Amino acid sequence: MRETVTSTHCPYCALQCGMNLTPAADGRSVEVSERADFPVNRGALCGKGRTAPAVLSSAVRLTSPLVRSAAGTLEPASWEEALDRIAQSVGGARAEHGADAVGVFGGGGLTNEKAYALGKFARVVLGTSQIDYNGRFCMSSAAAAGGRAFGLDRGLPFPLKDIPRTGCVILVGSNPAETMPPALRYFTELKENGGTLIVVDPRRTRTAEQADLHLAPRPGTDLALALGLLHLVVAEGLTDEEYIRERTAGWEDTRAAAMAHWPEYVERITGVPVPQLRKAVRLFCEPEHAMVLTARGPEQQAKGTDTVSAWINLALATGRPGRPLSGYGCLTGQGNGQGGREHGQKADQLPGYRKLTDPAARAHVAQVWGVDPDSLPGPGRSAYELLDALGTDIRALLLMGSNPVVSAPRAAHVEERIRSLDFLAVCDVVLSETAELADVVLPVTQWAEETGTTTSLEGRVLLRRRAISPPAGVRSDLEVLHELAARLGGEGSPEKRFPADPEEVFEELRRASAGGPADYSGITYRRLAEENGVFWPCPSPAEPADPSEPAEAAGAAVHPGTPRLFLDRFATEDGRARFVPVSHRAVAEEPDEEYPVLLTTGRVVAQYQSGAQTRRVDELNAAAPGPFVELHPRLAQRLGAAEGDPVAVVSRRGRAVAPARITTAIRPDTVFMPFHWAGEGRANTLTNPALDPTSRMPEFKACAVRLEAVRP
Repeated sequence: MRETVTSTHCPYCALQCGMNLTPAADGRSVEVSERADFPVNRGALCGKGRTAPAVLSSAVRLTSPLVRSAAGTLEPASWEEALDRIAQSVGGARAEHGADAVGVFGGGGLTNEKAYALGKFARVVLGTSQIDYNGRFCMSSAAAAGGRAFGLDRGLPFPLKDIPRTGCVILVGSNPAETMPPALRYFTELKENGGTLIVVDPRRTRTAEQADLHLAPRPGTDLALALGLLHLVVAEGLTDEEYIRERTAGWEDTRAAAMAHWPEYVERITGVPVPQLRKAVRLFCEPEHAMVLTARGPEQQAKGTDTVSAWINLALATGRPGRPLSGYGCLTGQGNGQGGREHGQKADQLPGYRKLTDPAARAHVAQVWGVDPDSLPGPGRSAYELLDALGTDIRALLLMGSNPVVSAPRAAHVEERIRSLDFLAVCDVVLSETAELADVVLPVTQWAEETGTTTSLEGRVLLRRRAISPPAGVRSDLEVLHELAARLGGEGSPEKRFPADPEEVFEELRRASAGGPADYSGITYRRLAEENGVFWPCPSPAEPADPSEPAEAAGAAVHPGTPRLFLDRFATEDGRARFVPVSHRAVAEEPDEEYPVLLTTGRVVAQYQSGAQTRRVDELNAAAPGPFVELHPRLAQRLGAAEGDPVAVVSRRGRAVAPARITTAIRPDTVFMPFHWAGEGRANTLTNPALDPTSRMPEFKACAVRLEAVRP
């Protein structure tokens, strides 16, 4: 019998690399092989993608519901018992304390169908406003800045394949060599084609080593750096005046703000020498085409939205956005970080990237859902604020696809708040550190065991296909919501409005998104399978009488999708991009005598996010077995620490201990810790939950710490 090969996508980062899966001989796992036809990775996979099948093993994943016993331990239980326990506890909290006493916390790795259904479940069945997701910790500042500049947020408004054909890229706070290795080839090809790469990062990362120019600012000063570059662009007469006049608004105030940040002042703030600033401006302005790409570095700050706006202002002043092979983009991180913020699991949004406060948006979505628009709750708390309210205003929590005990800022406090809940239910693939604290844990399907869509960092909607059956005792998140809706929804057979079939959910998502900024109405599973994905917005030109029929049946041409945004106009009322005047301000917590060093955090190549899955893969653990503290030799000498010695990093929020990794690749005033691990090396024990006033993004990238030698 011929083996069945399933073409699908990786479960990890937002590249969503194409791969082929073949069922293994035991029928319980799959073998990964190259899929050269997918244009993003062209067959290449990183170690995480190659080893992803390891997490399918029953030895590392959950295969039975767990319910906390009277003795306080998690014990195997039937699905009926587990679901009844959730319904009774959630229903009880709602009845006693009101709908907002129940919280919902989602994840940027959930498929579009799951994210959509989760947001609908929270608002229609539970009636709660208290829903947000871990994507708030990842891309929210770039989303806010992109929205106010262009009227629309899509990570990249152009395909990745445009990068090698531009003239210069400024890559701000991104390390794709470790975070998404198959993407590094785009920057390598850029240089091979004669283009230049400028990397902005406090560390000399593997990506920075490839750069033509590496700017190493002090953490938290990216805003000043962008303003200094814009000052030089103006002073040297390099602005695109025709573009500014015809395609933008708000330039004069932005220009004035930039001129207050002269080069020598910016050098004092950032530590980047003036000659490097001038070189960066020359490299960026000389070619006809150029791009600015940001990632978590400038975004995960208490001023992240303004910081990204400053980089967008630089791109606008030089006439880049909305032109071929040019522009601004955000390198989205999580697997469905883009789609996850489009369809309603975010505190202030409805499907299609609609605003929850917009009466027309509420009316449209309510009609699709078959409810009164007035019954939909308003916006709730952002992610950290929601977690901070656990055990007080919020008494019960349903959590899907997230591990905030490791990933949230001020993690020890968040763990304490989770422990104070009356009830916690977690849906996950593995027994994460957060799941270990739950009253009920539900084992759910994962990438190779289910079908669903994701949206990559390019805005390309993709179809992940089921390759094998899940183990007995495992159900999908959609089945969970279907069953809980039946138990909690009251009259009207609400379970029928929460189908467990992903394609049926996607068909409803299409209708709910129609006419919204992120319009998926012209996308079908069939198109995704045939076209290797479709870029949104993709409106449906006409609705067939039978939704299962193609749009051509209604006599209209199928929309091709939109690989490149803003070529004719921006998504604002007047079609013009908006400059946003911003000024430098310090990090929320500057170093002082007690805490004299800055801590910044990030990722390593062999682990992913909170590590809940990758830390269960032997090959990845061998490559990255645990946390470390990266520090400069001068700092190590003052501390009296040698390579591998345990070092304590102490902030106002707690203490973490990990081995020293001594390197000249980091600034002497800065230390770095990866955030993938729990326990005493948990980096997020230290991080500052100071929030951006617009995006509500916590300041992961800069906080004041001191170092202590750990003596035996």
